[in-house]
Amino acid sequence: MKAMLIGSMMAGLLALAPARATDGPGCTVPAYLLTTESKLPKVAEAVKTKKLLEILVVGSGSSALTGPDGVSASYPARLEAALREQFAGVTVNVKTDLRPKKIAADAVGSFVLMEKLPQDQKPALVIWQTGTVDAVRSTDPDDFRAVLDSGVAALQKVGTDVLLINLQYSPRMETMLSVAPYNDTIRVVALDHDVPMFDRFSIMRHWSDAGDFDLFGPVHGFAMAKQVHDCIGRSLSTMVIEASGINPAELRIQR
Repeated sequence: MKAMLIGSMMAGLLALAPARATDGPGCTVPAYLLTTESKLPKVAEAVKTKKLLEILVVGSGSSALTGPDGVSASYPARLEAALREQFAGVTVNVKTDLRPKKIAADAVGSFVLMEKLPQDQKPALVIWQTGTVDAVRSTDPDDFRAVLDSGVAALQKVGTDVLLINLQYSPRMETMLSVAPYNDTIRVVALDHDVPMFDRFSIMRHWSDAGDFDLFGPVHGFAMAKQVHDCIGRSLSTMVIEASGINPAELRIQR
């Protein structure tokens, strides 16, 4: 059962059913799910002073899309497009370090090595999507928390902003796995380190409950996967902008 889950879930959102026949998904997210009191000062500095925003997305297979136009349709690419649209006159680059089937502990080593990079090569923001593979492999929640603590601490020591993303939502996954301990741990670590957390799980569950996407259906559909990733990318950009404290309208006026 676990092996089958790893194979299907690491395919990410490609394992979703086609969207229902409407004019398109709503993508609406309740405001409270995109609100955070934690700040992204490095992002603000990069946008206002350097006019160059470098972001690194670290994650598992659920952050990627394979198939036609997979890279350009994935949520990191859609995040980049949304931020470029909002941050007028600013160069935005979103790079990825995606490791299918890797647990959170596999990412920490690269965070430590980042300290050795020249300052101008360090990203202003690291977005760390984690928890899905650890849930599949039943990583001990205490061990998972210790890894998250050390990983976020290493990134903050490097001098980069950090934003955490929790598990993706799937009604089928929720019946097979105990996901709550991992989502709760990610939230607690985010609070402890005063970093924003993008609640992908609750956002996707909202879309499922609202009927925007059929996340339970057994039929695979790349078109729907693209729509979900686009919605996630645009929603994530909203949180990044809010946490940075930047008013995009002011950037347009300054041009």
